[in-house]
Amino acid sequence: MKRIGVLGGMSWESSVEYERIMNTAVRERLGGTHSADLIVRSYDFARVETLQETGDWEALGELLAADARALEAAGAELLVIATNTMHVLAPQVQAATTIPLVHIADATGDAVRAAGLDTVALLGTRYTMEMGFYRDRLAEAGIAVLIPDEPDRTLIHDVIYDELVRGIISPESRAEYVRIIADLKVRGAQGVIAGCTEIELLVGPDDAGIPLFPTARLHALAAVGAALAT
Repeated sequence: MKRIGVLGGMSWESSVEYERIMNTAVRERLGGTHSADLIVRSYDFARVETLQETGDWEALGELLAADARALEAAGAELLVIATNTMHVLAPQVQAATTIPLVHIADATGDAVRAAGLDTVALLGTRYTMEMGFYRDRLAEAGIAVLIPDEPDRTLIHDVIYDELVRGIISPESRAEYVRIIADLKVRGAQGVIAGCTEIELLVGPDDAGIPLFPTARLHALAAVGAALAT
């Protein structure tokens, strides 16, 4: 089993799910008392959020690249960025190390294609919905991506930062997300990507009404698959 280096804590609610999923998957695959071999770099998310809000992606890229090198030096054999948004920095992280990076959009795209779908909605932070790093990667895989119109993009973003990363799960916010998903379904979405790992804490498959792709779970399982590959 390869050692997985995790860049996490963005937010820790998400990272906890990653660790739970990876450890559970390894136990199911190997049996007995096996669990995942992990090294986790968990951030104070307040610092990350401030740099995101000020648009200082260069500083964030330097931060993650330095810590990716530290994880490799500590024995990590593959890397996971345990968040959708920070995959905007995936090229910098990959360039900083000699070990493979398991990309969340690749894991998600594989699941969408396996479901036989070619048009999906993407919900996430404003950065994930509006910047091209995620949508373009899915487009290269032949998947068309729809995003909500305003003011719904702002609503989705604000719920993530004002509620979900703070551990707040609101029925009212769930109802708003369900409404937005229904609107995107009318526009042609065959499925919906929970493109912020915290969204999975708010909306489940039964809420969406169309196939829901839980990126944290898909990503964590792809990392386990890579770690156990022979």
